[in-house]
Amino acid sequence: MDNFSLFIDKIKKINDLEEAKKTLFEVCASFDKQKINEALEFAIVAHLGQYRKSGEEYVIHPILVASITSFFSDNEDMIIAALLHDVVEDTKYEFKDIFLKFGANVAHLVEGLTKITDIRANSLIPSTKIDEKLAKSAMTFRNMLISSIKDIRVLVIKLCDRLHNMLTLDALREDKQKRIAEETILVYAPIAHRLGIATLKKYLEDLSFKYLLPSEYQKIDKFIKENKEDLTLRLNNFISKVEVLLSKEGISDFEIKGRIKHYYSIYLKMQRKGISIEEVLDLLAIRVIVKEKIECYESFGVIHLNFRPLISRFKDYIAIPKENGYQTLHTSVFDETNVIEVQIRTYDMDKNAEYGIAAHWKYKLDSASPNTDWLNNLTFENEKIEDFYELAKNDLFREDIIVYSPKFDTYTLPVGATALDFAYAVHTDIGNKAKEAYINKEKASLLTTLKNGDIVRIVTDEKEIPRCSWIDALKTSKAKVAAKHLCNQRIKEVENDIALNILKTIFDLDIFKLKAIIKSHYLCSKIHKIVEDKNFLTDVVNKISKTIKSKEKLKHLFKSYTLKEYMFDNIKVLSNKSINDIEFSFCCHPKRGDEIVGFLENKKVTIHHKLCSTAVDLIKARENMVYVEWIEENTISKYLIIVNLQNKKGELAKFVSELAKLDVSIASIELGVNSDFCKVEVEIDEKKLDKVSTKLKQTYHIIEFTSQKDAYNGKVK
Repeated sequence: MDNFSLFIDKIKKINDLEEAKKTLFEVCASFDKQKINEALEFAIVAHLGQYRKSGEEYVIHPILVASITSFFSDNEDMIIAALLHDVVEDTKYEFKDIFLKFGANVAHLVEGLTKITDIRANSLIPSTKIDEKLAKSAMTFRNMLISSIKDIRVLVIKLCDRLHNMLTLDALREDKQKRIAEETILVYAPIAHRLGIATLKKYLEDLSFKYLLPSEYQKIDKFIKENKEDLTLRLNNFISKVEVLLSKEGISDFEIKGRIKHYYSIYLKMQRKGISIEEVLDLLAIRVIVKEKIECYESFGVIHLNFRPLISRFKDYIAIPKENGYQTLHTSVFDETNVIEVQIRTYDMDKNAEYGIAAHWKYKLDSASPNTDWLNNLTFENEKIEDFYELAKNDLFREDIIVYSPKFDTYTLPVGATALDFAYAVHTDIGNKAKEAYINKEKASLLTTLKNGDIVRIVTDEKEIPRCSWIDALKTSKAKVAAKHLCNQRIKEVENDIALNILKTIFDLDIFKLKAIIKSHYLCSKIHKIVEDKNFLTDVVNKISKTIKSKEKLKHLFKSYTLKEYMFDNIKVLSNKSINDIEFSFCCHPKRGDEIVGFLENKKVTIHHKLCSTAVDLIKARENMVYVEWIEENTISKYLIIVNLQNKKGELAKFVSELAKLDVSIASIELGVNSDFCKVEVEIDEKKLDKVSTKLKQTYHIIEFTSQKDAYNGKVK
């Protein structure tokens, strides 16, 4: 079966075990039938009595996943592993059972798939909510990628598994459908793109789009169906013209495929340009497939000489392949009133474009292989799991540009990448020491956004230059992580010096003597914590004061090392010295939330931003310093809740109990004399306001939820 679309249409309709088995043996006709049958029977026995949400026997799922996998691989071990991919996780069988029965290679693949915990249960939620669910989802994602580094086949099977899950998503609740679809479009489709498997990518995108934005999907679907006859006629008319022209020019061995763009691609174009589907010019596309590379350029010449091209739309991915190995000539031309995209490639390039890395397992192709280095770049050991997740998604889900070094080495970067991203792409040291950039021989800022085809030269300094405030402007995870690492390293060095200066000020000690005492207490590696942790500072002060007093009792007999808290508006200062006032530095204008440091002079503390250049100079000069921090704002506010309670015994008690569970303090209660309305004045932590409001509205008829700070007593919830 060669047509993947027809094959998927068939897979969608299968809910019978015998039909699933029949399909598997049809697509696996070239494999060892006995081996496949042995794995099939093992899976059937293992999953006996298990059913999916749709009500069908669970084993149908792995059988159909194995059938889809066979489309992308002629490796028997992959097919068997696909059949057994849920056995260890969902049944009584263990890895040793699979190892003994099917060998080390299959067991290794199943292990890689099993290490990817059930991502359907730990469903993705929007990345703005950093909580336990996101952490689990991110951890699952990382496990999936790390397992794939060891064997990329694991990732291909997982993509096939996800495709079948998406085909059967109708059986789940709407909220689960949306969560799984969001995860698919953010993670799985971009991974398919990175592996060059366009066939899977398009299906995953369109299926996700259908569940995430159903009304937008339906609009596009309705337009395409209503205009299909007209669109097909226009497409066939153009194909006929091209066939005649190519034959006339002596290009005989070719094939032309016509298509209407897939739905998600149309939607993205509408969003990017802010247009309706009627205004999308290039809904139609053809693919010219020829035998030799040179014929790609000959065909391109024929088309440009006979149809007016849109020059800005020409791209040569044959001379410079995409990072995922994709090679094709792209152009768009006018044909009467139509704009039609034309892709020209060889037969090998066509297989590579549709099946990506999998095509290189099935065929000996004369085309570029997908670059899988991005997988290695994603294994950040020291990143927070949520940060890793965001960085990984950023690397996966991106459009690319190609830029050049002065020696014309090519670098693939995401759209929006800066000159500093390029510097880090060349080498981490180049990025860390980058001082200036020259783009197309003209001097430019390191934060200049690069364009496709730019030639970039980076001038470096002898020393590393941390640019902590630039991290958010960078686009590649490699640049972000390297810049962050350099900043953290520099911050730790600065914090060590700040800690020493604070202790020097408290004890009036020579810095060398102070370092010796710190070393004797084994505090060298932890001393930087003083800057952020006042409790740790107090502990260290107590330890050092005991050491000093035990050695020089008389000299320190009347000295007090007890730290006193001083409050000045929104700043708290800890010191054993007298302090009368504070002031904010004009050089860096620190604002609430910034990391700050305090310098003591004549009983006055001057507040600077921690990484302010003036502050860094003062820190190195060993100026007197004190511990400073922002005073936390009171987030407790008063609200008036008017609730309609049923006029029956115990209702008020239940409501009060519910408020207590939500950690809401009651200031006063006023019952309506002639109505069921009850007024309750409460105190709520602003951070919990949304949760409290949502929970109460789910259970009770809330008439009003009003902030008492609101001058107009308007509703806030």
